[in-house]
Amino acid sequence: MSNTKQLKAGVLLSYLTLALSNIIALVYTPFMLRLMGQSEYGLYSLVASVVAYLTILDFGFGNAIVRYTAKYRAESREEEQSSLFGMFLAMYLGIGIIALIAGICLYLNIDLLFQQSMTLEELAKSKIMMLLMVLNVVLTFPLSIFPSIIVAYEKFVFHKLVNLARILIQPCIMIPLLLMRYKAMGMVVLTTVLNLGTLLVYCWYCFGRLHIKITFKGFDRPLLKEVTIYSFYVFLTIIVDRAFWSTGQFILGMLSGTKDVAIYSLVVQLCNYYMAFSLAISGVFLPKMTQLVTEGRSMTEISDLFIKIGRIQYIVMAYILFGFILFGKVFISYWAGDDYEMVYPLTVLIMIPQTVPLIQNLGISVLQAQNRQSFRSFLNVTVALISVFVGYELTKYWGIIGCAISTAGALLLGHGVILNWYYMKKIRLDIMKFWKQVFQITVPMLLAGGVTAISIYYHPMDSVLIIILNILLYSFFCGCFLWLFACNDYEKSLLLSPIQRFSHHKI
Repeated sequence: MSNTKQLKAGVLLSYLTLALSNIIALVYTPFMLRLMGQSEYGLYSLVASVVAYLTILDFGFGNAIVRYTAKYRAESREEEQSSLFGMFLAMYLGIGIIALIAGICLYLNIDLLFQQSMTLEELAKSKIMMLLMVLNVVLTFPLSIFPSIIVAYEKFVFHKLVNLARILIQPCIMIPLLLMRYKAMGMVVLTTVLNLGTLLVYCWYCFGRLHIKITFKGFDRPLLKEVTIYSFYVFLTIIVDRAFWSTGQFILGMLSGTKDVAIYSLVVQLCNYYMAFSLAISGVFLPKMTQLVTEGRSMTEISDLFIKIGRIQYIVMAYILFGFILFGKVFISYWAGDDYEMVYPLTVLIMIPQTVPLIQNLGISVLQAQNRQSFRSFLNVTVALISVFVGYELTKYWGIIGCAISTAGALLLGHGVILNWYYMKKIRLDIMKFWKQVFQITVPMLLAGGVTAISIYYHPMDSVLIIILNILLYSFFCGCFLWLFACNDYEKSLLLSPIQRFSHHKI
């Protein structure tokens, strides 16, 4: 298959994988929660979040492997490519040893960290699960160069099919294990086996089909320096991601217990679903924004595109956000059960400030093109670290609510205030105009939400039929009010063009 066909097929498989993984998660999660129980699910989520910190040791090298392998292939530098693989493999073996030492330290201190909030039985289980997960991470590091090599060789179909198979296999095996009462321990064992099995398949493909060679000729110091600089900002992004979305479970595990960890894990899961919708939109427009900045276009033109795309993102995100505010409580009751009723207010609390970076993520490409991404990276790290310390103190007094407040506050301060100031003063984006445009969309969304809320008040959502009718009513009013009071000609054309093309094709 040609590289072009591989790319097209890879894109289609990526969307298929994203759709299936979300559908499976939505269907499989409530089944898993009810069979595992809140305590067991919280225990699994806690240990997974703790071990996730070891993945920071990747330092973003996976991205660098793809970039430099593709570069050497294009330049037909096979010998240098083999040395490159050897360099990364040696580095990952070293990282694996460091991860093993760090994991053993975590294992030896489980009692000290969690004895305040766990029972003796939970502590015993967590130790075994910790060892298995650490083993998983340690073996993953040296094997992780192989999927990166496959991507660099543009063998997207094989890479995506293996990943898709793993997504489908996991629930098919996990459900019988849960029915046999293996619960959290079975989940850890299955995850470990599937992860290592997938990486070994990638390893076989690299040697058996791509016929790669790995040589150890010492480190190329200039290349190592270049790779380190390239990977540094990716590394900072990984740190921020862990601080925002994993630290909460760790703090709650120390101070509150496994039940609060289970609740907060679902909050994070729903926020990640919310984030995926924004990234799906920005990914389509990102090349255009990068092209404008690279060509040296005026900041007025760049700012106009930033606002135009931000409006489209906000229309989608506002529809989801207001919809979750209206229907999220009843959705969580059906989906996760009554034990997880706190998921609703905590998710809303985080989703609202989270919306700000999600409708402005194209500003990142402007920063990268102007070589100013360092400010954003260091800002994110600083705010994330502050949120960890503040979150610990707030959790001591207010429990899981304090933990969510610290995350929401960090998002609001870092992305809502400081980064917007930087965009306006240093990058010269017209941020005031951007927020005026956002306000124009917010008003009709509030009207649609208000009308739907009145309908819900007079028609309580005590049956699936009434819930569906209220969702349809909400969608209808959103469409009408946005079309009449908010959407411009460009946004209307995005909806009308496919309809017109379809009608013309039929005629």
